[in-house]
Amino acid sequence: MNRIVLGAVFALLLAGAGLFWWQGRAATESGAPPPSLAGGEAVGDEPLPFAHANGLRGAAPPEADPLTREQKRFDRLDHDRDGRITANEMLAPRANAFRKLDLDRNNLLTFQEWAVRTSNRFSGADGNRDGALTREEFATTKPKPGKQPVCRCSPVPRPTARG
Repeated sequence: MNRIVLGAVFALLLAGAGLFWWQGRAATESGAPPPSLAGGEAVGDEPLPFAHANGLRGAAPPEADPLTREQKRFDRLDHDRDGRITANEMLAPRANAFRKLDLDRNNLLTFQEWAVRTSNRFSGADGNRDGALTREEFATTKPKPGKQPVCRCSPVPRPTARG
């Protein structure tokens, strides 16, 4: 019984907090400036400011890309551009990866084919071909460190030791 009462109280508190948040957001939006009109048309009594870029120097700002990230992602999969993604279109990028793994080209992927990269790595590290890796052989499988980005910042003077 206590759980039901506590749940109801918590739900009312949550609803009240949402109501206060919604009211605060509405008050903020009502105090926002009016939307700007093209061409400097007057809103109310005052005309909108209009800037001329004749005397400005420097690089032009980049053009705004009208497509959102989701639209771009959708368009990458929609090959026939019909506004729909079929199952074949959805699976097409994965088909190339599957073909690389399917070594015998029978469209069936066995565990050995799936694990080919690990198997090849093991075979390459097993120098004496005994089917087991020693510590020295295992050390050769260590992943290579990624390239560190080159710092293009100005050099920082280092303190010198005075002696």
